[in-house]
Formats: sequence, structure tokens, C-alpha cells
Amino acid sequence: MVIGRNRNAQLIINEDAIYSNVNAEIQRLDQQTEMFMVVKANAYGHGAVQVARLAKLAGATGFCVAILDEAIQLREAGFVDEPILVLGLTDIEDLPLIVKYNIDVTVSSVSWLKQANRVFEDLKLKNKIKIFLALDTGMGRIGLQSSAEVTEFLDFVNQNANNLILDGVFTHFATADEHNHDYFDFQYQNFKNLMQCFKTKPRYVSVANSATSLWHQVTGANMIRYGVAAYGLNPSGQELIAPIKLNPAMSLTTELVYVKKVNPGRSIGYGATYSIDKAQWIGTVPVGYADGIWRSMQGFKVLIDGQLCPIVGRVCMDQFMVRLPYEMQPGAEVVIVGKQGTQTITLQQVADQCHTIHYEIACGFTERLPRVYKTLSKSNGGNNHEMSL
Repeated sequence: MVIGRNRNAQLIINEDAIYSNVNAEIQRLDQQTEMFMVVKANAYGHGAVQVARLAKLAGATGFCVAILDEAIQLREAGFVDEPILVLGLTDIEDLPLIVKYNIDVTVSSVSWLKQANRVFEDLKLKNKIKIFLALDTGMGRIGLQSSAEVTEFLDFVNQNANNLILDGVFTHFATADEHNHDYFDFQYQNFKNLMQCFKTKPRYVSVANSATSLWHQVTGANMIRYGVAAYGLNPSGQELIAPIKLNPAMSLTTELVYVKKVNPGRSIGYGATYSIDKAQWIGTVPVGYADGIWRSMQGFKVLIDGQLCPIVGRVCMDQFMVRLPYEMQPGAEVVIVGKQGTQTITLQQVADQCHTIHYEIACGFTERLPRVYKTLSKSNGGNNHEMSL
């Protein structure tokens, strides 16, 4: 998808916010615990390469991604030495790329491990395969579940140490962002039971995503996978209060491109779902669901001239309409997410309107919206200018 550089509509990413969110959590960690910044899905829509640079500057020592291509993107952007973990599963045929780019890959079956070992020997690859073992303690997604499986896995790694390096082990909690700790405790106990299979722990032991790191005290681990909280978003939505200030990094702004007075008897948008009962000023905004503005945002209010203006009629692919309290001029700033004057619209509010979570909203903004970076302030090592990608 082409980037809309010649249209006044953009995601504004505040680099100071990301830097401060990462650094604040690092300050809470003990000296033996490292942070891997999670930059999967284009850093939750914020821009993977730019965020990775910020996170490294703020103290992160490694990165997590979802797929191999995201890991390669970071390597080719200059992150040569930092460990990069692919959290999802990777195909055996990609083994040459895994080894070439020195990527840690998640493994959740002994059969994959055995196949990879055979391919390694057949291709006579030069560098060892670096792996993280995934443990399924109750998430039900990927990972080994029993002590017998883990023991078999570890035995095979030890027998083939010339080809394989077990760099780490991790699990993922399903309910770390909830008040009730029962299932979390169940998973944590499962994790500790499975870890008894290890005679020697690998370099990295990780149990904590953002929610676990913020709200749970765990032992026996030395690496956190810090994701959504680094972008200033509360992992629990509105259920739990974060122990540190989370500074939202993403704003979405655009402008009014057309304003007209519409008389009674007419309707607005597809399906004529909004009818005019008395003369109203209607404005048109040049973004739509092709940009990640959900159709269910009909009725949601955006900020224009300090006024909350409701979206009327159905959101179109490339435009939506708003009801204005008075005549406004084309070119007036429209804030869909972010601050204008004394008022703020949050990603959480958008998510509530769409009956989803803020993760999905942030990841759903498409490439057509350029990312404009408000770069770090001088106090954080920046140079106080904006750049657009």
C-alpha cells in the first residue's frame, strides 16, 4: 500500500514517550534481569526500526518479533549483535536464513528439532542453530506441556551440542492482566515444575510479558519481553492500574477537507443511516477504513477546534463525515487520537467504541498513514526535530 505523503493525515509517534516508558520499567528491574523490546507487527503500528533504536538507547538489550521477516528487517537495519527472538514458529526450509542472520527461533516440538538438526548437517551450515524452548503452561498456543517432553528435548540438544544452542526458555501467561490470580498461579507452578527438568538453566529464562512485569513478582527468570506498555498502553485496558506512568506514544491527526450546510430531508453516508432533521454543518475528513478507521466508529467523537464532533453516517473506505457545532473552515485540525487543547482522545476510548482492545486498534492503522516521529528531546539524547516515514 502506498504511503499517503500528499494528504494531511498522519500517525504522530512521540519518541520521548517510548524512551521514558522503556527506561522507567528497566529502572524497576533487578540488575540480573534484561529487557527484550517487543517490536512485532511493526512495533504495534509505531514503526519497528525506529522503536528498536529508541529501546536500545533506553536500555533494552534484545528484541522480540513474531515472524522471521521481522527479525531480518532489524538485522538489515543495523542491529547486528543484539539477540533477536522470533516468538512464532518458523519453517524448517528457512533454516539457512535463521543461521545466516543469527536469529533465535522458538521451538515447541522435538520433531522440529530433529528435522532442523538433519537439515543443518545435510547443508553443512557454518553457525549453530540458536533456539528458545517454548513451554505451554496453560496458554494453549505453542510449547511443550509435560516433563517427559522437556526431558527428551533437552537430551537431544545436549547430544547435538555441535549443531544446536539452547539460548533460552520461556512461557506466556494468559491472565497476567486480571485481578484474579488463580490461573496465573496455576501456570506459574506449571512453569516451575517444568523447569526442574533443567540441570543447567540456559542463558535466558523468561516468564514476563508487559503485564507480568508490571503486576507480578516472579523468581527464577532473568529476561522480560516488554511490549504494549512500552508504547504507553495499559496491558489490562482499564482493569488494573499500572504501577508506573505509561505515556501514550501514538496520536492520529488529519484535517477537515470540506464543509457544507445540509438542509432537512437529506441523509449522510452509505445506507442513509443518519438523517438531517434540521439544518446542520457537516464536515468531511479524508481518512476511512482503508486507513484503519473502523466502520464501528460511527457515533464516536473526534476533536476539532476544541470541540467534540460526532462521526455521522457510516465510515467510508477513504473518508468520514462529522457533525459540526458551527461553520468551520477546511484545513482545521482533526484529532482522532491524541490531545487538542485541554481534551484528549485515547486509543482505549477508540477500542471501547469498537468493542475491542487498544492493541488491535494500534496494529490496524495501515501503511497509507505515514508515521511522523517527534524525535527525542536533547535531555534524552535527541535533536528535537521531526522526521516522517
